[in-house]
Parts: sequence; structure tokens; C-alpha cells
Amino acid sequence: MDLLITLAAFLFALGVIVFVHELGHYLVAKLFGVRVLTFSLGFGKRLWGFRRRGTDYRISLVPLGGYVRMGGELPDEGTGDPGEFLSKSRWQRVLVYLAGPAMNVALAIALIAAVFMAGIEMQALQELPAVVGSVEDGSAAAAAGLAPGDRILALGGAPVAKWKDVQFAFSTSPGRPVEVDYLRGGQRRRTVLTPAVMPRYGYGDAGVFPKISLRVCEVTDEDWSRAGFRPGDEPRVVDGRPMTGRAEIVDYLEESAGVEVRIEVRRGDELLTIPVTPAIGGDGKGRVGFELAVYRRLPFGEAVVESVRYNVDVVDKSLQILAKLFTREISAKSSLSGPIEIAAISGQAARRGWKDLLFVMGFLSISIGFMNLLPIPVLDGGHVAILAVEGLLRRDMSILVKERLTQVGFMMLMTLMAVVIFFDFAKSLGP
Repeated sequence: MDLLITLAAFLFALGVIVFVHELGHYLVAKLFGVRVLTFSLGFGKRLWGFRRRGTDYRISLVPLGGYVRMGGELPDEGTGDPGEFLSKSRWQRVLVYLAGPAMNVALAIALIAAVFMAGIEMQALQELPAVVGSVEDGSAAAAAGLAPGDRILALGGAPVAKWKDVQFAFSTSPGRPVEVDYLRGGQRRRTVLTPAVMPRYGYGDAGVFPKISLRVCEVTDEDWSRAGFRPGDEPRVVDGRPMTGRAEIVDYLEESAGVEVRIEVRRGDELLTIPVTPAIGGDGKGRVGFELAVYRRLPFGEAVVESVRYNVDVVDKSLQILAKLFTREISAKSSLSGPIEIAAISGQAARRGWKDLLFVMGFLSISIGFMNLLPIPVLDGGHVAILAVEGLLRRDMSILVKERLTQVGFMMLMTLMAVVIFFDFAKSLGP
């Protein structure tokens, strides 16, 4: 069953993203009067489809992409017909190529905004300040002397304000020392932290976690609702013991089956103490009657703004990862994902719920849009780069040069695909 869910989630996520991407090319081509011969989801053999007004709409065998084939798109196909792609001006052809990635960006913004409006745990993590909440025993952070309450000011000399920047810096510096400036008790201090290399994935792990304020996102048991718990409550103390971690609170409540506990929560500016008795579940553990999360639900306008901000951050981090790949600061294995790992991630998200799946789809959409803009022949960005060069030269490149560039681009993509699939297998098989 898990395999079927994973496969269905992967095909759904990739299918929607590819359809929207190709729809962008299709709509702008039609806008400029270009004759579209084929609109295909997938590559290879035609499995199913229909023809309408000269266009073959099809689903093809290999579901790892798609394409829109336009009349007169290749130099040797041109007849001079005004409906052919090469009969259009360079700026029109550039817009046709850019339309696909642009639609991916629009889809990513729409999906992430929808998730933020519905409410999701991950949103608040984007806003967490760079304050240490806990340090794992024996970790690199513990060896460096970091402690709960420390506010991280800079990493490697670069100022940081949000925890996402801290997490990114440590995860992309496996086995390499990172200079950490932090504030403790009003005094600025400095230490050096060397993130451990995670053997399976190759990214860095510092063993340091943010300061998180958990809140009740949903009350799941009527007895707990009658006891007085409400969404938005922030549990702080249980039976006189301060608690901050979700696992710590849940473990304590599960061990208190049939025993009354007193939970102190913050609700707005109030501190309330709520007594409740966890019912005994079928496994003998106490039944926890609420869901705890770092959770936030945004109104429409704020959701769109935060979605744009999130997607800009994804592109920025992607550029930083590319730079670190070329300088060999991080390994390709830790930073590249192929279809197998993407399918696994999609399946895990689908099993958690539709919001998680949409969030993953938004991330994949902006990532695919960004990748397609890279100046590699065969990709949209490569076509735009060739048109830009031709514009500067004020003449078209020879057919032979374009063929060679296309062949090089194709070989680059096939090599990249083989490498990421190999990495996928290596990561799935473990260290």
C-alpha cells in the first residue's frame, strides 16, 4: 500500500507541475499564432490522447517530463510559413521559452500561499529567530560550547537573523569548521563549530536546535476540550516541570495514563492551569487529547507575501548550493535528488496529509522552474541564451553549431540524470 501511495503521489505531483509548465509554453505560443503540433505529458511512445485543431494532446510512456512541439521549431523544418516558430521574432520566441518556468513560479506561489492560508507547521519555522533552544549531548554544537539561550549573530562572518539561515549554513558545511559569533548574557562571544558529516546523505549535522514555542493546533478529544484546552494554547509547565519539546510533553502525558496532570498554558497574556486525566489507550499509554505544533494560519494577502518570500528564499538557497557544489564545499550526493528520492518524499508527504503534499509540490515547482532557466542547451534557459547571443551577433548561428550545442546539452542532462539516480540508490541503501 505504501508503494502505491508513493507512486500515485509522485505521478500526481510531477504530472501537475509538468502540465502547468508545458501549458505556459503552449498558451504563449498560441498567443503569438504559432502552430502547436504536440502537447505531451511524458516522453516516448504515445499511450493515449486525442487530436484537436491540428494538435495531438497525448500522454506518453516515460512520466519524467513533457514537451510542446511547435511547427517549424527546428531549422530544417522551416518553410517560411508565418505560423512556424522560427518565423516569429526573437523576443516572441524568448517569451515562449520563458513562459514554462514562469508558470512554475506562479504555481509554486499559489500552492505555498494556499498551504499558508490553511495553516501548516513549517511556516513558523521560517520566522524563528536564531536562538538556540537545545543542544544534543556529544554533538558538534556541544563541543563548541553552545548552550540553550545563545543568540547566533553571524556564521563565517555573515550575519544571520533567522534559524533557517543557521540550519542552511551548518547543513552545507559538513566536516568543515564554521566560525560562530553569538550573544550570551549580553556579551558577544565566538567559537568554531565543525558539523558532523551524516554518512547516508553527506550533509552537515551540528546537533543544535531552535527555541520553539509549541502551541495546540487542534484539540482531538472532547474530554480535553471540556477541560478547557483551546487551539493556540501554549503548554509551558506540566505538573510543575517546565517543558519545551513536543516529545517531552507527549511522553510525559502517555506515561500518566489514568492519572490527573496539571498543565500550565499561556493563552494570550494569561497563564492558565488546566487539570486533565489522560484516558488509558489500547496500548496502555495515556491518550493525548491535543496536537502540538509550531503552527500558523495566514490571511490571503499575508499568505501571498510570505509565499513569494519563501520561493525567493528557495531560489537564493539553490544558487548558494550551486556555488558550493562548484567550490566543492558540499558533495553532489547531499545536494542533488533524483526521481527515486523525489518519489519517496512525495509519498511521505501524501501520507502526512494534503497540505504537506501541496507544500512539497510548491517546492518542486519552483525548483523545476529554476532548473529550467539554467543556461544549458536543451533547457529553456539554454534556448534563451542562444537567442540572446544571436541577438548580440545580429545573425543566426549555423545549424551545425546549434546541433552540436543541443547534443552537448542532451549529454549533460543524461549524465546528470544517471548521477542523481545513482545517488538515490546509494542513499536508499544506507551508509
